[in-house]
Parts: sequence; C-alpha cells; structure tokens
Amino acid sequence: MANMAKSGFLVVVEGVDGAGKSTVLRHLAAYCEAKGYATVSSREPTNGPHGRRLRESAVQGRLPLEAELELFVLDRRAHVAAVIAPGLERHAVVLLDRYYFSTAAYQGARGADPEAVLRMNEEFAPQPDLVLLLDCEPALSLERIRARGGGADAFERLEALEAVRKIFLSLDRPFIRVVDASGTPETVAAACTRLLGDALAARLG
Repeated sequence: MANMAKSGFLVVVEGVDGAGKSTVLRHLAAYCEAKGYATVSSREPTNGPHGRRLRESAVQGRLPLEAELELFVLDRRAHVAAVIAPGLERHAVVLLDRYYFSTAAYQGARGADPEAVLRMNEEFAPQPDLVLLLDCEPALSLERIRARGGGADAFERLEALEAVRKIFLSLDRPFIRVVDASGTPETVAAACTRLLGDALAARLG
C-alpha cells in the first residue's frame, strides 16, 4: 500500500454547479484506489446539521450573508475535525467536492471580501496540495443541471453564477489549476487525473 511522505495529500475539486465536480471526484477516487493509496472522499456542505441547514436554504430561501458565512465556517470546522484532518493524519489522499474556495466565490458574489474569506478559513482549515478548478460558461452549467433533471436553486441563477465564476478565476493560490470543463465528462476527468498523477508523483519523488 502506497503512502504519502510525511502527511496525506489534500485535493479539492471546485467550480460552479454543473461543471462536473462529482464526476471528476469519482474518477480521481478510482485512480487513487487503483494506485494503492488510502483514499477519503467527501463534500461540502456536509450532511451534518450546519450543512443540512445550508442545503435547505438554497431551496427555501437564502439566509443573510453573515448567517451563511457563519454556517459554512461551523460546518467546515466540524468537517476538518471529523474527516479531513484524520484522513491526512493517516496519510490518505483526501478528495473534496468543494471547500472554502466555494465560500469565497459564492459568498463573495453576495458582497463578502473573497480574500478575507480565504484568510479566515486558512486560519484553521488545512491548505490543499491541489485545487482543480473546473471552469465553464455558467450557461452551459445550467444546461447540464436541467439535463440531469434538476431545477436551479438560489445558488444557481445565471447572473449569480457569472459573478461566482469571475471570483473563482481571480483566486490566487499557487496550488490552483484551472481545467477547461466545457468538454465531455471523460475528457475533463482525464485532464484532472493527469494533473493529480503529476502532483502525486512530484510529492513522492
């Protein structure tokens, strides 16, 4: 069984809804398992009480910005303590569908300072080794949401997603890799798998 040197490896898949994050995450998990890495897959918001409240608000009506930010931080602190930190401590590859970059982008689109959101989360949340930012036009992402039978919720309106995408692309961290997500799911997943393979090889090398 392969292990990470010194610690685990934290990988985050980001992007607007409909960009293909869940599909990419499944491919990355299969790749890591085939390579013999201990693997943990998770997502945010979580299914904990704070995460459930956030999911409900997306359908029932969004909370005030400060309340939303507070719930995201509470949910993430619990997630770090219960899943992320233990996974890294046992030298696993931890794969996340969304992390605090989504908070910076989505709540930033409502008026929060994205950089301040990043700094606030970086005080307690482990820094990723790799962020795969799946980028596509919001109109395409909404088409995909409709095609899979989902209705756009309060987080997924075109104008809002355009603002979210702009913030995502402005985030400046050395571990962020922007991936063109306009292609087929297989093409996007293959590109992300190559990036992850290169990053793991660099760590192990």
